[in-house]
Amino acid sequence: MPPKGKKKGKGKGPPESGWRPGFGTKATMSTYFQYPTPELQEELKKIAQAIVAPAKGILAADESTGTMGKRLQDIGVENTEENRRRYRQLLFSSDAVLSENISGVILFHETLYQKADDGTPLVSLLEKKGIIPGIKVDKGVVPLFGSEDECTTQGLDDLAQRCAQYKKDGCHFAKWRCVLKIGRNTPSYQAIQENANVLARYASICQSQRIVPIVEPEVLPDGEHDLDRAQKVTEVVLAAVYKALNDHHVYLEGTLLKPNMVTAGQSCKKTYTPNDVARATVTALLRTVPAAVPGVTFLSGGQSEEEASVHLNAINAVDLKRPWVLTFSYGRALQASVLRAWGGKTENILAGQQELIKRAKANGLAAVGKYVAGSIPSLAASKSNFANGQASLGKYVAGSVTGLGADAGLFVANHAY
Repeated sequence: MPPKGKKKGKGKGPPESGWRPGFGTKATMSTYFQYPTPELQEELKKIAQAIVAPAKGILAADESTGTMGKRLQDIGVENTEENRRRYRQLLFSSDAVLSENISGVILFHETLYQKADDGTPLVSLLEKKGIIPGIKVDKGVVPLFGSEDECTTQGLDDLAQRCAQYKKDGCHFAKWRCVLKIGRNTPSYQAIQENANVLARYASICQSQRIVPIVEPEVLPDGEHDLDRAQKVTEVVLAAVYKALNDHHVYLEGTLLKPNMVTAGQSCKKTYTPNDVARATVTALLRTVPAAVPGVTFLSGGQSEEEASVHLNAINAVDLKRPWVLTFSYGRALQASVLRAWGGKTENILAGQQELIKRAKANGLAAVGKYVAGSIPSLAASKSNFANGQASLGKYVAGSVTGLGADAGLFVANHAY
């Protein structure tokens, strides 16, 4: 029977009713929805495909003020707005050859509105090279009450308005990061479902404002877990994420995924080869990520510059199906050598830029399975970028501080990039 007040007949019911002749109202309400308009689909798809063009990836330069402070502290530079501006100017004013391997840059809010020494907006430096500007839109992780030291990510409340403004200001994609940790009892069902739904809501809002969402569910490398455990957790997390994206009717062709590679925990005593990592990673993706997704842009997860390149290369060389582009969205694994070469000194700007171009080239080759390990040396190639510890001190040992509040506070501080 049609809904009360509606006449019988072969005509379509109004969209708001969800009713169709021959079907009960209740059955079709959950399956009646609208895809984005063809024009919006095309715009989102083109942006996503441009970001994952062959041999190209993303420079993640969206470190928060606090995280940037840690990076600058490591090279003896004060964390001021001016020094942050100088550093981002160094990155974005690199030679145009950078665009051969960098398709997009993720910006922090502050950076989007900063200018170069000559008054040129920093974002314009990227646009002139054909590099697509993107923006970090989450507002950081917060504790999940009642969980075992787990988190969710905040920032949905005003996201639509912010995305609308960011689009006007030249950003065409966004990033939102959620974190999950592997422990004896984690990640919990609560944390997995909460973060999956937050990512889905974020993605839907971004697309409504003509912005391509990069979905980042990071399973952290902290811990003693082996490769098998990491793979299983990654599969469960990604399955939940894509179920949520489907539930929210997110247009997958206009999205990108930014996951962790499947690696053993940093404290795991067993060692694994790059091929082991590649096989576990691609297998996890094959089991969970729809082929409609144009590309996967891996985070480096604290790996050294060389490790991140070698593992990405192995992922693109492993003898498994790969229906998506598999490339990079690296922060520390592209910038560690840059920071060391620059050291805050004006006379070292060119040296820093050359390090960036080298690592971008290495990862561009890795994104097509053509990188030869050690063939592109850099100043900090083998330096681990794993960040764990009491906020910036690097002295926290898992379990050494007890109490839900204390644990959650440390966890949030350590992983609020």
